[in-house]
Amino acid sequence: MSSQEVRLRSTVAGFTADGRLHTLSVWFILALRLMMGIAFFQSGIDKVLSGSFSAAGYLQNAPPSNGSPVAGLFVAMGETPWFVDFVNIAVPWGEVLIGLGLLFGAFSRLAAFWGAFMMLMFYLGNWEISHGYINGDFAYMLVFLSVAAFGAGRILGLDAYIEQYEVGGQPLIERYPWMRYILG
Repeated sequence: MSSQEVRLRSTVAGFTADGRLHTLSVWFILALRLMMGIAFFQSGIDKVLSGSFSAAGYLQNAPPSNGSPVAGLFVAMGETPWFVDFVNIAVPWGEVLIGLGLLFGAFSRLAAFWGAFMMLMFYLGNWEISHGYINGDFAYMLVFLSVAAFGAGRILGLDAYIEQYEVGGQPLIERYPWMRYILG
């Protein structure tokens, strides 16, 4: 087994973070991607197969009862029939598609972005700060963002192949650089 350290450096707004990662970290990044893929696929497929998922009661009742700072927004969403119909489809099928994207490592950054967005909404809706502002929903959101930042779909995933697919004699990622935001 060969391993080494890889140096990382990033500067944002004049602040530089510098560090070293052990090359074995790639396996942990893969594990995070697969863990979130399994969790979301399982949650979504359970909702789809049950055929009885409805977000209306949750939207109207949970955030106000737990003191969410955006309870009014959730109640308004829950009282808007077309929005509830949309959420009743978007949540279960979104979880399935996010899960599949992460499991196969295809369109991983796009999947991770929407996973992080869903976890942010769950965090705000499941507001529970009696033990601090960090809870499981917040932690999962950060895992999704890490999966996206590390380009985890390139690790034993389809994104590595999709990025190199030739379009007009050029790898897809070179021909369409904006695809870096959804692949990887």
